[in-house]
Amino acid sequence: MAEILVLVDHVDGEVKKVTFELLTLARAYGDAAAVWVGPGYEGAKDKLAEYGVSKVYVAADEELTSYVVAPKVELLAQLVADRSPAAVFVAATGEGKEIAGRLAVRTESGVLTDVVGLADGFVGEHSIFGGAIVTHAKVTKGTPIIAVRPNSTAPEASPSTPEEEQVSVTLSDAAKGARVVEKVVQEKGERPELTEAAIVVSGGRGVGGADNFKLIEELADSLGAAVGASRAATDAGWYPHTFQVGQTGKTVSPQLYIAVGISGAIQHRAGMQTSKTIVAINKDSEAPIFELVDFGVVGDLFQVAPQLTEEINKRK
Repeated sequence: MAEILVLVDHVDGEVKKVTFELLTLARAYGDAAAVWVGPGYEGAKDKLAEYGVSKVYVAADEELTSYVVAPKVELLAQLVADRSPAAVFVAATGEGKEIAGRLAVRTESGVLTDVVGLADGFVGEHSIFGGAIVTHAKVTKGTPIIAVRPNSTAPEASPSTPEEEQVSVTLSDAAKGARVVEKVVQEKGERPELTEAAIVVSGGRGVGGADNFKLIEELADSLGAAVGASRAATDAGWYPHTFQVGQTGKTVSPQLYIAVGISGAIQHRAGMQTSKTIVAINKDSEAPIFELVDFGVVGDLFQVAPQLTEEINKRK
């Protein structure tokens, strides 16, 4: 089977969950070949092997992470030219989509971004126009460059003993045009990262104020979930904008999405409608969110949310 290159998304050697999703997806269509850029590989190699990697291309030179995305693009372009893979998979994050676009230009190939499903022939599925339409697209030129949305594929372990190959690339002057001068580690809480979480609980205008978001946080914590918010809630200053779910915020595709006090405006739906199971709590039975849900609760969130949290905690 032909190789499918998977760019490993990691921070200082800690591999992000989306990489395991990409490796699982790659195994369905070819041999999953991971591409590791930067230091930290030794501490992560066993985890990559757990998800069926057939080969790992290791570019451990720290210089490759001393600049923004261009070095990764040049390394991938070199591997595409030398190895002729069937496709290249990256995570559809902000950085990943930039890498995908640049790589497509560099290799004169087609690119698909924000893919939520994949079929034979690397036909990508997309959810567009705020989720009103599902489309399918296929690359017709060059090597398919595919950016897959996190949580689109359930990661499945398949232990392997991958071959390792050390690779290097001579960076062009253009790739060194923007250097990373400082890295600041963002303080992480106990909750999972929003775009990678398996469960997300989001609050909206119906929450009524910043203090009331405690109800959303308590429900999320009972489920081990991430907390999200609608644009109305973040614009009102009730919750930080970094937690906004929607067309102008973050796109999430968890296994379970609970919308509390969210009416379901098209802007919000665009960011969460690919969730596997959607539950809504809203006192307005005519709220648009109920057109989308798998389960709906018509009721006062100030009564329903605490009762739900209490019941979940009882069953732990």
